[in-house]
Amino acid sequence: MKVLVIAEHDNGKLAGATLNAVTAAQAFGAPVHVLVAGHDTAAVAGEAAGLAGVAEIIAVDAAHYRDQSAENLAVLVADVVRGEGFTGVVAGGTSFGKNLAPRTAALLDVAPVSDVVSIAGAGRYVRPVYAGNVMVTVESDEAIQVITVRTTAFAAAPSGGAAGVRERAPAADLGVSRLLGRELSKSERPELAAARVVVSGGRGLGSGEKYREVLEPLADRLGAALGASRAAVDAGYVPNDYQVGQTGKIVAPDLYVAVGISGAIQHLAGMKDSKVIVAINKDPDAPIFQVADFGLVGDLFEAVPQLADGLAAG
Repeated sequence: MKVLVIAEHDNGKLAGATLNAVTAAQAFGAPVHVLVAGHDTAAVAGEAAGLAGVAEIIAVDAAHYRDQSAENLAVLVADVVRGEGFTGVVAGGTSFGKNLAPRTAALLDVAPVSDVVSIAGAGRYVRPVYAGNVMVTVESDEAIQVITVRTTAFAAAPSGGAAGVRERAPAADLGVSRLLGRELSKSERPELAAARVVVSGGRGLGSGEKYREVLEPLADRLGAALGASRAAVDAGYVPNDYQVGQTGKIVAPDLYVAVGISGAIQHLAGMKDSKVIVAINKDPDAPIFQVADFGLVGDLFEAVPQLADGLAAG
C-alpha cells in the first residue's frame, strides 16, 4: 500500500492542514508520499520534503495549477493515483480538501470518507455525526481509500525528514474554470483554525462596534485569534471567516473564551474539543456552561473589560 497526501499551499508555503494530513496518513502504516502541484513551488516542495515521515515528494509545476482549481487538480490526482498504484489519498478537511476529495473520488469511481478524526487502518475510520454528538466507526471496502481528515484531531507533522523530490509531468488544463479574483482578509492576529487561544463573541454583544470594543482588548492581552458564533456572523457583526461551528471553522485551541454565546449545538460542534473552555454569559442556563471548564454568570460588558484590565495589570 502507498498513501498520497495532497499538499495545500499558496505556491510559497505549506498550509498547516497539510502537516496534520501527513500525520494522519502515517496511521495507514504505509509509505507516505506528498503531491505538491502548483506554479513555482520549489520552496513548498522543499518544505514538504523536510517533514518527518514523508517518503517522497511528487512535484508538478504548471501555470494552470497556480490557482489550485479543484477541476484541474482532481484530474491530476486521479492520474497520479492510477499511474503509480496509490491505494490511499488523504487531504485536510479544509475548504480546499472538501472541494478536491469528492471530485477525485468520483474520477476514481470510489466513495470518499469525510471528516475523519481517527484511523484504525485502511478502510476503518472514526468520524463525528449529529454535530459531533456521536462518534461512529465506519468501514470502507473501496480499492482506493479517499479521505479528508479533521485537522484538529491530528498533530502537525514535525520537521526532521529528508525526502527526495521527484518531478512529474502535469495533466492537461481542462479550461473549465478560471479564477477572476481573490479577496484575503489580513490580520496580525493568529489564524483562527490554528490559534492556541481563541476569543469568540456571540449575539449577546449587540453590535459589531461592541464586538470590537469589548473583545479586542482581551484578545490583545491573550495573543488570541478572534472568532464568533453563527448568530453574530449572520447579524453582520464580523465577516464569515470568523465563524466557529459546524458550518464554520473547527477549532481546538488550548484556551477558548466564549463571550455572550449561548452554546447552540452548531457552535459547540466547532469548539468543544478545546482543552480549556471559559464561558461568560448572563444566562445561568445557557448550554455553553455544560461544556465549559470555567463559567462566569454576569454582564459581559462589565466582566470582560475587568478581565482584560486584570491581565494587563498582571
